[in-house]
Amino acid sequence: MNRALRYATVGMVAAALLAGGSAAAFATPQQVHTPAAVVATAPAKATLTAKASATTVRAWQEFRITGAGKGLTSGAKVTVQQKQGAKWVSLPAQAPVHANGSYAIRVKLGIKGVNQLRIASGSTLSPVVKVTVR
Repeated sequence: MNRALRYATVGMVAAALLAGGSAAAFATPQQVHTPAAVVATAPAKATLTAKASATTVRAWQEFRITGAGKGLTSGAKVTVQQKQGAKWVSLPAQAPVHANGSYAIRVKLGIKGVNQLRIASGSTLSPVVKVTVR
């Protein structure tokens, strides 16, 4: 084997090893292929729903907010938030998301008037639910 042919063979084997491992080093050009393009898809955005069991309650009367979360893991905590002025404040009312995605939270409110509430889990927020306290 002449020197030029040996260098060419060693160069091809080295390039094949760098490109795709030992199997590619000894494959014929017809057997070597590039892998198909991998298309990454973004996970579906998580969503929350919310519904109050009553639209009007007396001060400190207990009611429930129920709903479902899609894209949340089982056991994830959901928290009630109340709009106070221009800010959303988390209340000490929270519950876990069940395996089927549902949740139920017991709530008592003392601020009279129309209260705007929502459910939060991380950055995922439900639509606003309004409950009037008399």
